[in-house]
Parts: sequence; structure tokens; C-alpha cells
Amino acid sequence: MEFIDLLLKRRSVRKYSGEDVLRKDLDKILQAGLLAPTSRNRKPCNFLIVENKETLKKLSKSKKTGAEMLANSSKAIVVVANTLISDTWIEDSSIALGYMHLMAASLDVGSCWVQIHLRQTADGEDSEKVVKDIIGVDDYFRVVGILALGMPEGEVKPHTLEDMDKSRIHFLV
Repeated sequence: MEFIDLLLKRRSVRKYSGEDVLRKDLDKILQAGLLAPTSRNRKPCNFLIVENKETLKKLSKSKKTGAEMLANSSKAIVVVANTLISDTWIEDSSIALGYMHLMAASLDVGSCWVQIHLRQTADGEDSEKVVKDIIGVDDYFRVVGILALGMPEGEVKPHTLEDMDKSRIHFLV
């Protein structure tokens, strides 16, 4: 598969079949996160794997909308970054989430990035604080997002090159 084909294949999958994500696939997805570049190679990210259904249900309520799929996912990876190691934790976490999202697509595992940073629950609580309370991490860790993982329910159609909005490309002279 060429890289462009993988980019076209990558979709945000929110409906899962209930089939478990295989450990060998999870390991490859985590390897992608660990291989992601970080500023000055500081590697501030840690990857917390959630498999417990009750914890997944709690996480699914961590923001007003857009986290519901976590309740039905097979697993989730909470990316936490140590702010004592790096001040580029947002960028570093985002790159790791993106790499894992692409690896999941390459393995036919459905995934969806759940934005946590700068979001709120339905009750107006800070989503990041809620997630940190659920997973039990120290205050110097920050959470940009969670990657929901599950085997897709039904066919996932890829994007096409025609879907691209080329009007967003600007050549400066």
C-alpha cells in the first residue's frame, strides 16, 4: 500500500462490531505512538491502555459530545504527556495520536481521536480534569486526547482524491 492510499483509508470510526482488537494489532499501534517524533526527542508521552468496560463508559461521558463511541470501543489509548519533560506536550501528543490513528487504519482497526484538551463535559466541567481523575495521573501530566479503538461495524469507505479541497493550497511568490 502506498502512503497516499493509507491517508485515504484513514477514517474516524465511531461504530464498532464488538469484536476485540487483537493484542498484536494493539502492540503495533502503540509502537507507532512510541516512534512518533517529539520536540528535541524528549518523548514526554505515556500511553495508558483502557480495556475495562466501566472505565470506558466513564470516559465516554468526559465531554459534552464526541466521546460516546468510547463506551462501545474494544479499547482506548489515553495519551498523557509529562509537562516536566517538555513544553511542547500538545504537539508531541498530537503527532503520537496521529501516528497511532494511521497505524490502526493500516491494520483495518477502527479508531477515532477524542479531543479532550480545551473541552468540557455536559455539566461544564473541564474534560481534561475529568479524564485525569478517572485514570489517576498527577497534575503535571496533560491530556490532549484519547484514541478509541475497535473493529469497525460494517464497511469503512476511504476518502478519494476528489474529496480534497485544493483551494486551501496557496503558493507564495
